[in-house]
This record gives sequence, structure tokens and C-alpha cells, in this order.
Amino acid sequence: MSGTSIALGIILLYWFLVSVLDRKGILEKYNISTFGPLPILMIRTTRGLKFLDVLARPKLYWRSFANLGILLMFAGMIAMFLVIALSDLALYTSFLNGNVPEPGKYNAPRNILLIPGVNEFIPFTWGVIALIVTLVVHEFSHAILCRVEGIRVKSMGILYALVPVGGFAEPDDEQLFGPKNTEKEPPLTATIEEIEEWEKRKKARQESEGSGLKELKQEESGSGPVTGATRTQRARILAAGVMANFSVAFVALLLFFGPVLGAIAPLSDAMVLTVNESSPADLAGLEEGMIITQINDTDITTAVDLQTYLETTSPGDTVRIYAEKNDTVSTHDLQIAPVPSDYIGGVIVGGVVPGSPAAEAGIETGMTMIRINDTKMQNVAAFINFMETTRANQTVEVELLPHENYTGNLTENGTVVFDVKLSSSSEDDRGFLGIVYGNNGVVAFPMLGISVWMPQAKVYLDALKQIPSLLTVPAGWLILFGLPIYGFAGEGFRGFSGTIIQFYQPVGWAEPLGIGIFWIANTLLWIGWLNFYVGLFNCLPAVPLDGGHVFKDYIYSFVYRLTRSDSVSEKVSNSITASFSMLILFSFIFMILGPFVGQWI
Repeated sequence: MSGTSIALGIILLYWFLVSVLDRKGILEKYNISTFGPLPILMIRTTRGLKFLDVLARPKLYWRSFANLGILLMFAGMIAMFLVIALSDLALYTSFLNGNVPEPGKYNAPRNILLIPGVNEFIPFTWGVIALIVTLVVHEFSHAILCRVEGIRVKSMGILYALVPVGGFAEPDDEQLFGPKNTEKEPPLTATIEEIEEWEKRKKARQESEGSGLKELKQEESGSGPVTGATRTQRARILAAGVMANFSVAFVALLLFFGPVLGAIAPLSDAMVLTVNESSPADLAGLEEGMIITQINDTDITTAVDLQTYLETTSPGDTVRIYAEKNDTVSTHDLQIAPVPSDYIGGVIVGGVVPGSPAAEAGIETGMTMIRINDTKMQNVAAFINFMETTRANQTVEVELLPHENYTGNLTENGTVVFDVKLSSSSEDDRGFLGIVYGNNGVVAFPMLGISVWMPQAKVYLDALKQIPSLLTVPAGWLILFGLPIYGFAGEGFRGFSGTIIQFYQPVGWAEPLGIGIFWIANTLLWIGWLNFYVGLFNCLPAVPLDGGHVFKDYIYSFVYRLTRSDSVSEKVSNSITASFSMLILFSFIFMILGPFVGQWI
């Protein structure tokens, strides 16, 4: 039986048991309610409510905390609305230009939801931990501010769906948002007396609300008390959740990008990608996925180091290779084989720097360098070693194998030859050619019978460490926001797990922790990112999100200052908030369905 079948069976059994208990009233008896199709259980308790009062005692601190949250909420509101608007504009422009992107994982409906196990970008284990922390700090910050502002909290509890998925605090909605008008208008068949009675009740209610509004303004100005939450109090309570998420995100990411990444170092950029059958490497026991860390007495940090060392050996020599896989180091004695006579070495041109000597000479991506002057370019190490001997303004002759689509002149041997005048690359005036070498980081070693992948582990780790310094510009925030989804080049960084963990090792204070440092890193990364994302999402000016309620209250206050009319302010604020809510909803729908529609047109 497959894992999917087992999981489906567990979910169906859970759904059946909850349905039976709900129908028989057993859940209600123990103050448990359900919502959603799965369903999710809300397990309530009044225990711990007194502890909320203890936490709420430093009222000045919590109010300052929430006031800052209001400012950050409006900043996040503007930022998120701009991101959505620009995304819609970009998609709309692609429709006009006829280049609508194809549907993919980035706009798949499952990836809109931040549910571990459903969203393919969020790993299940670290995602569940992060989601629980995110929901708990968000909800309980609301609860603490409720007690700071004198709003009753009816219960607290956990959300449960096969496993605990978060916590919640349940404030008194009528105290927080005001009493709800549940009285319906009289039916068309009502008598005159019933209509008159309804109008009297309506008038009395309006007078009561007007009196309450007056008391509210007195309280906000410090001239009188009022029961229930004022708009300022309500804004603090709602903004506290966002502020708590941002605070947790800040601490978690500060630890991740600081001491945790500082305690992780590259192991080696030389991973065995393929092993030829019956080759020296195969006979010696080298396997795919092993990381080469040493050859004889020489440490190996990249495939270029391995190439450089092998340049000093001859066929028949025996070398000892040290390799690591799954935290286990093994040794392998290999005899160097002759390079096959039909093997064509060379350095693949993976890219050309714009404006460089190579670009001006006509060298193109996809060509293969086989010679510079009288030196054969058998591998990347030969190229690097040769360039170390050059100087600026030196002219070199570069011979290359053309790519399939090359239309220029060829020599009798079917190659391309360019005379290139090198420019300066550094302070010591070494020559600069301007090509990016490599075939997706894969280097072949025919004398060993393997190919080695260079994932640029050090470069990648350094790029991660540089993210905090980029947050002074909008691009840095976009990188942070999209790190697990898009990464630096569409690969997505979901933490130190799987293959990527093979290229790194703990150092310094984390060395005794072993693999535990990677668990800490993954936990902090996802707690930080999910809190940051949920905090921003809740800033959106759309009800029922926290940002929607705050936005509505501030629109009401602004309109009231202009009109001094409660009914007009209520109607205008409701209309504007509803319009923004629908606009944001349709924007998300457009971003999800747009690429699919574009393929049909």
C-alpha cells in the first residue's frame, strides 16, 4: 500500500469520526466546534485567561508595541497593494503583447495557500513548526492587547486537524467591533402598527448609537469613559498580530543570517555526478552523490582543484581519494587511466561578459575553447592556469569549436580562431578575456571515469549572507520575500536539506551540534519567512483580514471629520473597504487563472 493511500485513509477516518461526534453533540458538550471541509477542530478552554492579565500588566509597553504595529501595518498595506497592482499590470501587459506566461508552479492554486504539504514550496516538517509558531504569536498578541484595552477574552485554545496546526484566542466580538444589528426590516405583509413599532425601535437604536458615538469621542479625547473598544483601541488590538509576526520574523531571520549562517561553511564544491561502468572510479568504489574532499595529501574544495592536481599525474599512477556521503568519509585508491584517444577536452563557454574582449572578438556562448596560443585547453584548470600568466593588452590566439548555429568562417579543421587583445582584470594587471566557463558546473574526468558537479556552494552561501545588506533597496525585500519560491535564479532555497546539505559542514560553535545546526537553520528560516509573509498578507486592506478592519476604521474617521455624519461615514467606509476587498480578490483570481486563459486565446 502506497504512502498516499495510507494518508488518504487516515484523513477519511478522521473526517468520519469528527462528523459522528459532531452530529451526536459530543463536541459541543466539551466546547469544541468545527469549521472547514477537512474539518478543523477549535478546542476551547478558559484556563490560562488569568495568565493573560499577568502578561498584559506593562500596558504602556504593549500600547507602544501596538502603535508601532499600526504604522508598520499601513507600510505593509501600501507595499502589498503595490505588489499586487504591479503583478496584475505585468500580466495584463503580457496579454496585450501576446506573450502570456505558461501556467506553472508559481501561479498554481495549491501554492497560493500557505499549507505545508499542499504548497510544494513549503517543506512539511519545517512548515508545520513555522505555521504553529506563526498562528500562536499572532492570535495571542491579539488576546494580550484585548486585556490591555479592557476587552474580554472568552476563551483560548488550539486548532487541530490530525495534528495541532495553531492556536487561537477568542475575544468578545461585540465589545471589539460593536453590537450587531440582527433585527430585520418588517415584511411587505406587515400591518401599519407593526411598521410604526419597527420605526420607533429603529429611531431609539439610532439615538443610542449617536449617544455611544459621542461617548466614544469623549473617551478618545480623554474627557469621559465608554464601554467597548474605541477605534484607536481596536486598531491597536488588530495591529498587534501583525506586529508580533514582524517581531518574530525579525528575531528569527536575524539569528539565521547572523550566528547560524556564520557557523556553516562549504565542505567541497566537487560532487560525483556520474560514474562510468568499469572505470577506475567504479572499481575503487566511488559512487554518485559522494563529495570529494581530498586527493592524497591535497585538500579539494572545487573540481578545479581536482583538475589541477591531476595535471601533475601520469597514466598508471595511484592516487587516494577521500569522499564523504551521509556524514561518512571513505577512502578510495584509484589508478590513473590514459585519456581515451577520441576524447575531446576543452572549456565550454557558458557565457560571455558584455563589452569584454571575448565579446568584441566574436566569441559566443556554446563554443568550446580547445587552445589559447600553444597551450591546449583540456579543462578548466588549464584555462585558469594559463590566464594567471597573461597581462593586460596582451594579444592571444584563441581556437574554439563552434556551436551548431554558428554562421561565421571556419578553418580547415572546422574550428574558429580569434585574435583577442586582453584587458585588465585586477590591480596586478593580469589579462581578462571575459568568458564564463563551465557546462552548468559539470566537469568531466576521463582519466578517472567520472564527471563532477560544481554547485558553487561558497558563492551560494556568500549570496545568502549578503541578503540583509540588500534590504536598503526594494530589490532586497523582493529577494527575501521570494527566497523559498524563486531563490536567486528560479531554483528556490528551502533550507539545508536533501542534496544541498552534502556541500556544507558545521564550524565554530556549531561543530559539536553536527547535523543539528541545519535543523536549527531550517527552523529559523521558515519561522522567519512565514511570519514575515503572514504579517504582510494580513496588512492587505481587505475584510476579514486585520488590515481590512483597520483600513475601514480609519476611512470612517476620515470621512466623519469631513461630513460629521455617522450614517454617511458608515456607508462610505463600508463601500470603499468592500471595493478594495473585491479588487484584491479578483486580482488574485486573475493572477491564478490569467496564464490558463492566455493559452486558450
